[in-house]
Amino acid sequence: MAISLLLVAAGGALGGMARLGVGNAVSRRLGSAFPFGTLVVNLSGALVIGLLAGLMGLPPAGEEPHAWSLAVIGLLGGYTTVSSFSLQTLTLWQQGRAMAALANVAATLGIGLVAVALGAWLAGGLA
Repeated sequence: MAISLLLVAAGGALGGMARLGVGNAVSRRLGSAFPFGTLVVNLSGALVIGLLAGLMGLPPAGEEPHAWSLAVIGLLGGYTTVSSFSLQTLTLWQQGRAMAALANVAATLGIGLVAVALGAWLAGGLA
């Protein structure tokens, strides 16, 4: 259990730093009028988690192998963010930009599902 906690902590730290770097880079490039940085982070995270799930399989709850704890729970858990997505969507809504708020929800959820499925499909082709 202690090893799993350390792996999750290390992965979470790396994932959080990656999220900051990717999100800021995308926002600098595309601007901040729409939360493209968070969208790119969440969609790329969905793709990678689908790929890893396809390659590693889904472990039973409470029996996560060390690689899963580090990569999926830690790294991708620290990388992707529902809280930022939620706050940015609320902010768009409160600014009277209802269509942008709805587009953010549709893109994150719709394309996110496609990305995780694509990752799993790619893993099937690699295995």
